[in-house]
Amino acid sequence: MSSISNCLFTAAVLIAFAIEIIATQTMDARIRDDSDLSQFYQLLEASQVANTTLTYRHVTVFAPTNRAFQKYNGTTKNLVLYHMSNFPKTIENLGDSISSELEGNPPLWVTRRPGTHGQEVYINNAKILIDRSNFQSKVSVGGDVKTQVLHIINEVLEPVRSNSMELPIYSPNAFEFLNQSENLDLGVHRLRIFRQRILTEKKEDVFKADGRYTFLIPVEEGFRPSPRPEKVDRVVIDGHVIPNHVLFTTPTPHNIPYQTLAFSDNVKVTVSFLKEHDKVYVQSNTLVGDAGHPTGVVLAEIIKPNIPVRNGVIHLIQRPLMVVDTTVKDFLESFKGIEKRDGPVYKFYEIIRDFGGDIMSTISHLRDVTLFAPSNAAFEEPGVQKILQDKERVKEMLNLHYVKDRLPIEKIKNKSVNQVPTAAEKKKLYFNVAQDSNGKPIITVEGGGVNATIITANIAATNGLIHIIDRVLGVPYTTVLEKLKTDPMLNSTYFLGQRQGFNDQLNDTSTRFTYFAPRDYAWKVAAVSYPSTSKKIFMPEFSYHTKQILERHLVIADEVYTMAKLKEMKHNDTIVLPAARDSLKLRIREYSEIYQIEWEGKWIRVYRPDVECTNGIIHVIDDVLLKDSDVRVTGTASATSLASHLIMILVAKWLL
Repeated sequence: MSSISNCLFTAAVLIAFAIEIIATQTMDARIRDDSDLSQFYQLLEASQVANTTLTYRHVTVFAPTNRAFQKYNGTTKNLVLYHMSNFPKTIENLGDSISSELEGNPPLWVTRRPGTHGQEVYINNAKILIDRSNFQSKVSVGGDVKTQVLHIINEVLEPVRSNSMELPIYSPNAFEFLNQSENLDLGVHRLRIFRQRILTEKKEDVFKADGRYTFLIPVEEGFRPSPRPEKVDRVVIDGHVIPNHVLFTTPTPHNIPYQTLAFSDNVKVTVSFLKEHDKVYVQSNTLVGDAGHPTGVVLAEIIKPNIPVRNGVIHLIQRPLMVVDTTVKDFLESFKGIEKRDGPVYKFYEIIRDFGGDIMSTISHLRDVTLFAPSNAAFEEPGVQKILQDKERVKEMLNLHYVKDRLPIEKIKNKSVNQVPTAAEKKKLYFNVAQDSNGKPIITVEGGGVNATIITANIAATNGLIHIIDRVLGVPYTTVLEKLKTDPMLNSTYFLGQRQGFNDQLNDTSTRFTYFAPRDYAWKVAAVSYPSTSKKIFMPEFSYHTKQILERHLVIADEVYTMAKLKEMKHNDTIVLPAARDSLKLRIREYSEIYQIEWEGKWIRVYRPDVECTNGIIHVIDDVLLKDSDVRVTGTASATSLASHLIMILVAKWLL
């Protein structure tokens, strides 16, 4: 045999030997040899039952990483058995649940959801690290071959634990959990009032039922003020139970509604999860209500999440859902306690308290009010931080965030309202309804040049509604160009401005622009009034003319011109402004808080005045500053155009 053949033979033997080692490596050795599982292996070694299982039985092991143990604050007593099952299951073969080896065999719940790199799989709230899982080994016991499977997870699984040696509790259902809550390790939380309401309303069977449920249980401190407990009736109790879904906080998608048991012809209630930084909230949405159950959203923080029980999962929540018994002011002030500093709109409350003057008092005395409350993250914008130094500007900004009317999201969705006056003088909010890639409606609100998305709608109060938005209104953060690009009403103006680089100048922060920008509706009006001219404007070969028309709408100066300032400037009814093309001559008038401009004998409504940007201001107008002669191509014009092109070519050749 040649030396090459010998080498190949030796290599084949080594490869075969390596495969045999991998194939026969035991589960114990695999866990022991992985340095990232050392803390779990210590628990494994210390448990005689776990060692016996690994030696003689079928098993699936869910092994948390060392990092998972660093985040875990609970006891490790018998913990390892809750991470083992005597059913060998690869990821593909995991069902909705799998029983654990802990006494009472409490189930481990399985969740699958789409991820960025394929399907993600969770055991309770722990994610299976798929690329490190599905290890299998075989153990021969008396001629029988036992299969053993290892999955690695990113979080320690925590079972329900009793704090009483005399009354151990194993694998309780939701009602047993409630009934024995004083003997469970729940920290400072007590559940007696909600349990008493369940007994009074004879709803025990809901919490005893076998199946797959998510139970949202309010803690004792959430039942203040005192009339609140009586409002938790049979329907409200049903509104705290989601059937057919076991929803742990990490794998549950954000803002997806799930039907509760309170979903019938008379009352329809859904619950969704809202994630804000490291906090998770649940929100009930009463879509159809009755005299005792008003429509709207009630928001509650999950203060102890992911408690697994035999028939699902329990989340302890800050207050009862569905119960509307606080004012808009009460909702804001509910976040003032030091323990609620991370409430979803706490920063907004702080600014109202510190800079708002009598705004809080005004809100409390209104019978109907809608508050657009920015999220905490919205206040992290640098521009917002800068404005907080100007108290008068802050107060004006705050007034932009509430409307003296009750404005439910449905009213905006069906477009029965598209603009409303705010508490800020001569300032309105403007609404737009769009759809995301999945066809889900997106509601935006614009105020003072800022487009914000409503992220949590219809939080109900006795005297109005709260919508949580993702930006602070009235604090511009975009240039004129960025605003044109993102504003849903200005698509055509932005599109045409891309011709011949007209839009490029609008990103210059060293210049101040005042742009009378036609909204999309205005271009449709122009198509009717000037069909031939309008058609040419949108044709690439007439880009030069289009640019000239847009230059007529753009004022470039050392300052910006608000509509109020323009109104003050008028002399003999006419204002002359330095437009990018020649000068712009306008007249201004105001009627019933609506501004109009007059150009070339035509009065044009300013649909949205004073849209502030970081380098200027936009006035959205209802008509285009357009004449039929703007795009008239005659023979003479063509000859002139040809002559200019020939001159340019001759100059270019001479330079060469």
